[in-house]
Amino acid sequence: MLRALFIAVFFFTMTPLLISIQWLLGKLGLPGWGFICSNYYRVLAALLRIRVRIVGMPVRDRAVLFVSNHVSWVDIVAIGSLRPVAFVAKSEVVKWPLVGITAKMQRTVFVDRTRRHQSADAVAQIADRLKGGTPVVLFAEGTSSDGNRVLPFRSALLGAVEAAAKHGGEAGRILIQPMSICYTTQHGIAMNRQQRPLVAWYGDLDFMPHIKALIQQGAIDAVVSYGEPVPADRNISRKELTRRLEAEVRRMTASVLRGRPVPRVPVLKEPASAAEAAPAPSPTG
Repeated sequence: MLRALFIAVFFFTMTPLLISIQWLLGKLGLPGWGFICSNYYRVLAALLRIRVRIVGMPVRDRAVLFVSNHVSWVDIVAIGSLRPVAFVAKSEVVKWPLVGITAKMQRTVFVDRTRRHQSADAVAQIADRLKGGTPVVLFAEGTSSDGNRVLPFRSALLGAVEAAAKHGGEAGRILIQPMSICYTTQHGIAMNRQQRPLVAWYGDLDFMPHIKALIQQGAIDAVVSYGEPVPADRNISRKELTRRLEAEVRRMTASVLRGRPVPRVPVLKEPASAAEAAPAPSPTG
């Protein structure tokens, strides 16, 4: 009970303060947004007793669109604690008290997937974030799952890469990287299919009972896996790229949930030459 009270006090006192600081930095054109953003999520992760482990190598030296599965609101805390990123979220989030304005200050792109013209606006905003060097996380399922599977990916918002590619020479520096997030243990003990909904927030689950249960039972391990990045200027259809990214995220997710090593397999393989005909073992991440 005391932990829950402490978390509530932190959220409702520190969040408005950090929002004000981020707003001021933005108005003055000063750096510091990323430092505040990632450290805010690190403190939240510590308070919620969420430990994050990384598998693979995330892109860090250029603009990158991370394409991921989605399990819960906890994904935001876990992924956001690793580095400064901008998320793509459903338009309803902007109306949530305090959460909505926090998301705005942290450069979230809001999208109403039911309205085609608003999706086009979101694509333009994603492209703008990428051009500015801010990594973007796209939850390609369009909704959250129960944590035991990956739902079909939607291809529409991958048009952000196409939009960015139209703005000159920067296109060749933008990468798309498949990313998987899984929740594997509770208090150091492997979670089974029935236990993962402790973290998973999907369907019609109410938020307050969900976060209360997580705070009480807590101590969760999250695993964020990164696959091989793909250059944005690849000559491949958006739907085919989406299909291959989905397959890679499914493979990484299944490997982590089964407790197996996650081999690094290219999303797009180049045609093998005669000299490369002999198969070689894939390195592990």
